[in-house]
Amino acid sequence: MSRAPQPFDHAVRSDERLVLDAGAVRAWSARTAEALGRERAAIDAINVFPVADGDTGTNLYLTADAAHRAVEAVFAAPGAAGDHAPDTADAVRAMAHGALLGARGNSGTILSQLLRGMAGVLAEGADGDHLARALTTAAASARAAVAHPEEGTILTVAAAAATGCRDGGTLPDVARRAYEGARTALEATPGQLAVLGAAGVVDAGGQGLVAVLGALLETVTGTAPEALPPSPAPAAGTGETCGPGGEGPGYEVLYLLEAEDAAVELLKARLDALGDSLVVVGGDGLWNVHVHVDDAGAAVEAGIEAGRPHRIRVTHFAAAARPARAEETPAHARGERARRAVVAVLPGEGLAGLCAEAGATTVQARPGEPPAGDDLLAAVRRAHAREVVLLPNDTDLRAAAATAAERARAEGIRVALIPTRAAVQGIAALAVHEPDRSFDEDVVAMTAAAGATRYAELAVAERQSFTSAGVCQAGDVLGLIEGDVAVIGQDLTETARTVLDRMLQAGGELVTLVVADGAPPGLAATLETHVRRGYLAVDTVTYHAGEGAPPLLIGVE
Repeated sequence: MSRAPQPFDHAVRSDERLVLDAGAVRAWSARTAEALGRERAAIDAINVFPVADGDTGTNLYLTADAAHRAVEAVFAAPGAAGDHAPDTADAVRAMAHGALLGARGNSGTILSQLLRGMAGVLAEGADGDHLARALTTAAASARAAVAHPEEGTILTVAAAAATGCRDGGTLPDVARRAYEGARTALEATPGQLAVLGAAGVVDAGGQGLVAVLGALLETVTGTAPEALPPSPAPAAGTGETCGPGGEGPGYEVLYLLEAEDAAVELLKARLDALGDSLVVVGGDGLWNVHVHVDDAGAAVEAGIEAGRPHRIRVTHFAAAARPARAEETPAHARGERARRAVVAVLPGEGLAGLCAEAGATTVQARPGEPPAGDDLLAAVRRAHAREVVLLPNDTDLRAAAATAAERARAEGIRVALIPTRAAVQGIAALAVHEPDRSFDEDVVAMTAAAGATRYAELAVAERQSFTSAGVCQAGDVLGLIEGDVAVIGQDLTETARTVLDRMLQAGGELVTLVVADGAPPGLAATLETHVRRGYLAVDTVTYHAGEGAPPLLIGVE
């Protein structure tokens, strides 16, 4: 543990900053990433809470690095000079947004919320009084983001930093008192959290926050604070272990989520019931979700139901996944069935054949003839496997698929229903299917791939009707994105270009085109060229659906 902080000379020197301008924010972000990079191994070594997985320092560094790269991007943007040079608001918002997108682990997610809380206040003013208010807002918002706050953690250190400078003052004085308060609070963490006391270490996340505030102090005053002496290694046998044979949940699940506030509140309640270490940060439609659970697939599925999750990361805490217990598989089935199968509902003979070649048991959905629950149950039985992953690939089939899954489970088949809403999501899930890994890990990977895939469909209107994009006439080409009509056009190729551009505005790495028989000749080639010329970092893959499918299906991962 480190010794008590040394007093500072609080007289303001000529080289100290009185305003945290954009250049200072840029320097702070760089120093923060540098400090956490320098201390990451030492912080990893004392990581015993909430899980002794030795990655808090690394997670904080990766979060800070993402924040710094976002700030640099603002300064490197075209025209970012002269009258268009970034101001404090631009820089602090970029720093917070970059941290939100790149947040890793429990402490990294909390750090991103601290930066977000500070950004909202510093965008209004950047003197010492505003910094004091920013730290108070940051500490409160971070605590509110954690489902079950614990004292003796990064939250305690953040609160102490805010309390230390709550009376305001000059920027250097506020930064000094915030740092002093945080460092003193860090020293006290072993007496507040039993696991830290047993290990003989301070809180790892709190030590990381002290480094962040130290970088701020150095930026404002030009002088780096005295380094913390190295902490001893944790006592053997301390810290909560997870996974098979451990006491805590087996998986850490993180994802970015595009969702409304009301949906996020429901998501929090659902995830809180599934596991622990729940932290949900963000706002304005974009959130970063962190939770420790045993059922990683359920945590991802909850995100899919709340909105659109992406950048999904699942970490298994244990060295190996829990093997299936013998009693989970009926005795009459053991040794007689395949280990695992995938059942997928697909439009078009060509697409069904493609997925069958990849090892899936397929159910063809014909126009106007959606398969019933009995059809899906028959396909699960036909797969003749102990474990089955079911991909309905249609929002309207969700209820029928759930019924089929429940009936199959009653027969002793272990079934996971991944709520895919379009064939391109099913294709993405099937592409990452690996029958040799554990069932839970396979379902998590497939669910993540499906959830990271946005989808669109082009169809021809059969009659005049009102749509979310306006009134369409019979024969018009409809571009549906995520199930809603977004574009009404006259030409299928031009409408497809417009739909692609709209989807790629939100980013993407891979475009999947599924072209049916009867589509305009050269449609796939035209769209591939369009993507290649307009989106240099995006790859394209094309499949032929054959008859019985919509003219064009689009997926963007």
